[in-house]
Amino acid sequence: MPKTKRALTFWTLALVGSTCLLGSRARADDPWIVLEGKDGPGAGKHVVFVAGDDEYRSEEVIPALARIAAVHHGFKCTVLFAVNKQTGEIDPGALDNIPGLETLDKADMMVLFLRFRELPDDQMKHIIDFTNSGKPMMGLRTTTHAFNYRKLKDSPYAKYSWRSKDPKGGWGRWVLGETWAGHYGKHGGESTRGRVAKGMENRPVVRGCDDIWGPSDVYGITTLEGECTPLIMGHVLVGMDPKDEPNTKKKPVPVAWLKKFKGAGGKTSRVFATTMGHGGDLKSEGFRRLLINGIYWGLGMDDKIPPKAKVDFVRPYNPNKIGMRGFKKGLKPADHKL
Repeated sequence: MPKTKRALTFWTLALVGSTCLLGSRARADDPWIVLEGKDGPGAGKHVVFVAGDDEYRSEEVIPALARIAAVHHGFKCTVLFAVNKQTGEIDPGALDNIPGLETLDKADMMVLFLRFRELPDDQMKHIIDFTNSGKPMMGLRTTTHAFNYRKLKDSPYAKYSWRSKDPKGGWGRWVLGETWAGHYGKHGGESTRGRVAKGMENRPVVRGCDDIWGPSDVYGITTLEGECTPLIMGHVLVGMDPKDEPNTKKKPVPVAWLKKFKGAGGKTSRVFATTMGHGGDLKSEGFRRLLINGIYWGLGMDDKIPPKAKVDFVRPYNPNKIGMRGFKKGLKPADHKL
């Protein structure tokens, strides 16, 4: 081969190799993670999980739940985080940045754990488009008050703020059935015992959910807007131990329910909502199973819900304590990969 031709071949191969390397590096540095589902009933279904809460450790709850869904049940799971624009690190206090929301455009289900986000229009559009798509949704704990527009009051999406009057109660009440209505159980002093609601005992979505307890306090409920069906009733316990007795002065209220939601385009979605979701709640096997069953139910896979779905943690789960700015510092999305 002539010397000139050999040189051109070398540089061509070098360019191709460097391009591939850059492509690989770009994927490695994406501000989200993709967990390819393994064998299981969920194979072929894509669930997008979004973590953006700065109090209850959603940045640890959500990837742990997604790993269970991917490894034990076969769902392809994309996990998005609130990310600091300057450092690229996970930062629940970054209220205005959740990269990767465009992945919702081709997703089969959306799982949100948000609190008081104020997303720019180009990001928020994907959430609202999915909301109106007729596809299933799940919302955990503070997602009843997912959005709070203060600086961007002129945004067309400001109306989804939790105190909105149109729709009343914002995105939370419109879609999930309730907005933020305060603490019913004493915050940090009265934990939650979840029991299957009367008449729901034989529903596939509660299979194996016979022991639900969490350190979260029961949230208040003023109303469940729309076509909602209580699924799990929250009994307020007098203390923070699962063996504590119920506070008889406080009647049980729903902490998980199902809803049929009709979006702006007239399409109807299955919605699973729960006001549990404290980082410590996920340590409850019954609560983890309830969430996994909820994903099956949302996707219309009721007949695929196992008698007792496997919900073992894929990696050790030791979340930081709840509280503002109490998250683990210095982590990037890639640190949550399998």
